[in-house]
Order: sequence, then structure tokens, then C-alpha cells
Amino acid sequence: STPLICSCPYHPFLLSSVGYLTVNIEPLPPVVAGDAVTLKCNFKTDGRMREIVWYRVTDGGTIKQKIFTFDAMFSTNYSHMENYRKREDLVYQSTVRLPEVRISDNGPYECHVGIYDRATREKVVLASGNIFLNVMAPPTSIEVVAADTPAPFSRYQAQNFTLVCIVSGGKPAPMVYFKRDGEPIDAVPLSEPPAASSGPLQDSRPFGSLLHRDLDDTKMQKSLSLLDAENRGGRPYTERPSRGLTPDPNILLQPTTENIPETVVSREFPRWVHSAEPTYFLRHSRTPSSDGTVEVRALLTWTLNPQIDNEALFSCEVKHPALSMPMQAEVTLVAPKGPKIVMTPSRARVGDTVRILVHGFQNEVFPEPMFTWTRVGSRLLDGSAEFDGKELVLERVPAELNGSMYRCTAQNPLGSTDTHTRLIVFGMARSPGDWENNHRGGSWLGGFPRRKKQ
Repeated sequence: STPLICSCPYHPFLLSSVGYLTVNIEPLPPVVAGDAVTLKCNFKTDGRMREIVWYRVTDGGTIKQKIFTFDAMFSTNYSHMENYRKREDLVYQSTVRLPEVRISDNGPYECHVGIYDRATREKVVLASGNIFLNVMAPPTSIEVVAADTPAPFSRYQAQNFTLVCIVSGGKPAPMVYFKRDGEPIDAVPLSEPPAASSGPLQDSRPFGSLLHRDLDDTKMQKSLSLLDAENRGGRPYTERPSRGLTPDPNILLQPTTENIPETVVSREFPRWVHSAEPTYFLRHSRTPSSDGTVEVRALLTWTLNPQIDNEALFSCEVKHPALSMPMQAEVTLVAPKGPKIVMTPSRARVGDTVRILVHGFQNEVFPEPMFTWTRVGSRLLDGSAEFDGKELVLERVPAELNGSMYRCTAQNPLGSTDTHTRLIVFGMARSPGDWENNHRGGSWLGGFPRRKKQ
């Protein structure tokens, strides 16, 4: 329990035929967890004091926990008043100090004061005051993550993307907002998450603020992908953009303008349609914790454009009355580039367990990429066509795998990249003929035999 220090100055006062007693606790503004707090109870009387009791009220007022008591009957420095004849109004103050207030100290407090009734010495007149101690706490952590990761890259279909800012430990709930490249994002508030089948999020606002980047003609000449154009037959056409999500059924977001001159750049890479600035949708959720704090999650959703959003800096900022300046966490959206592959053991022999691991990239990658392994021209050792994971394990490799090529595809919603590595298996030659083949560089074992020890 929090240590309590109480100072209660008392002075002699007169009893009168009619005594009175007024009690009040000085109001306090919200305090920050960790600060020292002093509760002050002021009371005025012309009677003879009996006791002072401080209570902390819990469970909605059903429980009162006594945190301090002053009993005048057992006070050695208390002076009895019977010898005083003149009437005197005296003001007293009882203080309770919380040296290091905690969130658990939040709640109501009461100060009860009792004086003797002169007419009946057995009777005590009581009065009380109360105060609500509001303890604030700044957030203790903030992080930005990508929802639904790892996720694949799609070069033929626009997809929605969501950043999640998680802020924990604050009381009351903080205000959370996003910025892109240092500029606040004007987001449309949502009460429900965007439906997965809703399609790309669109809006009719002018597209201009994001064109500060150095964009080539491919990025400037934006249109929808030509997915399945050949299968449809005839000349490729642009799919009609879907209507955007709306936070209010009465507000409809206008569809993207269809009369856009199109130039076929490549059937292998999409031509994105962005006649409007990306529309951002923001949704908040709050989860109370048992200690009185609140976890806030802010979800920012928009239609991802890898050609523009790659290397975009997004930051989540938090404002809170217990903070002197905003908290911030930031991420840069980056596609994977240049995977580094490590194979152990470096010299594999027949029967070894070989591990092929993605050890990193040439750049920092966000969001988390997904990895897919395939064997070029054949199936993997276990007979499967591909394997998902950061590490490919080949158990008890046979000599037949010597020279086999493995491809690792690393991708996130911003892009995809491939890297290859070749497995060389070393082993013992089976016959003198194999020995000659080894010297000619044609051994199917991929290595040279060891000499027998004499």
C-alpha cells in the first residue's frame, strides 16, 4: 500500500452552547502518476474536536477503507477547553500526503470530522467533505504494425492496405493520428472496418499532393491492370473502378473518372489508375485494462499503390494531457530487395541436413515479407511444389541433389524479388572410374574422394 503521511495541526478552542462544524476538501486538478499529492481537509468549528478520519472509497462507494485516524482522546498534545470562557472560531487543516501517486490511487476520498456536543457529552456531531482524485498516466508504449502480414504482392490487382498504431498504458485514452512524410493525413472516420470484398478504396478529391516524388512516365500514366486481357479476347479494356467505402450511407464517394487516355506500357506490370489522391480511412478501437489504463488501436486503411507508396514514411503520433510533447513511432514502407541467402553447412556431404536461410536484405523491409521456396525444374525433396517460410530444410540430402537450383521469392504488398542458390553435394567416389571422372571434373558426386589412411 502507498505510504501515507499526515500532519494535523490543532489549536485550543471554546465550547459554546451551540457548536457548529463545516468541512471541505480543497479541489485538485488531475495529477500524473508518480507525482507527490497532498489532500487537504479544511474544517471550521467553535466546538471541541473529537476525531478526524480519512477514507478511501472503493467499489462504487460500497467499501470505505480507513487510511488515517486522529483521536483527540489519545492525543498527548491536545488541550481541553473547559477553562476557556470566550467564544473562538478556529480553522483547522488535516492533510494526507501520497508521496508517489499510482493509477490505483485514482478514486474518491472522504474526510470525516467529529466534535463533541456540549449539551450531551455522549453525543458527537459529525460532518464530512469529499474529493475525487483523478490520476492520469501517460502511454507507456507505441508501435506501428501492418495488418494481415505477411501478405503477398499483387502486380495485377489493386489491394487495400492497413497500418495499425497500438498505444498502451495511457489514462485517459490518448488522441492518436497519422502523418505521411511529416504531413497530417486527412482521413475519413470509420466506425466499422472496411470489408475485405469491398475492392479498392476510392475518392474524388484532386490528386496532387503525392506527386512530389520523382515519378517516371509509367508511374504518371496510371490505369488499371490488364489482367486476363488475352483471355477475354479483343483489345484490352479498363475495368470500371468500384465505388469507395462510406462512413455514412447518405454520403457517396464519386467514382474515378473513366475518360482517361490510356497507353499500353507493359502487360507484365500494371498501369495504376489514380485520378484522385488516395482516400485514407481511419478507425479507432479502445480496450480498457484492469489497471484503469486504455489500449488504443488506430487503423489507417487505403488502396496501396506500390509505385507511389514505396519508401513513403508513415508516422503515428499520440497526444495526451500527461505528456509534455507527443509520442511518435514511424515506419517506412519498403519492398524487399537483394535477399541474402546463407546455406549451412557450407560444404554439404551426402546424408547431411542442409538448411537454406534468408539472412537479411540489402535494405530495411516493411511490412514483414513472406518467403516461398521452389526447386527450379523439379519438386522439393519432400515432393511438394513449394515451401513457405524463411528457412528451407533438406534432410539427409542424396547425391542426386548435387547441382540443383533453389529459388526463394520474397514479397510484401509493395513488391517481390527472387534470388537463387545452387546446392553442391560432396561425397565419396564409388569406383576407380569415378576417381578418374573426378580428376576430369565430371564427378556426379560433385567432389573428390578422400585418401585412405595408411
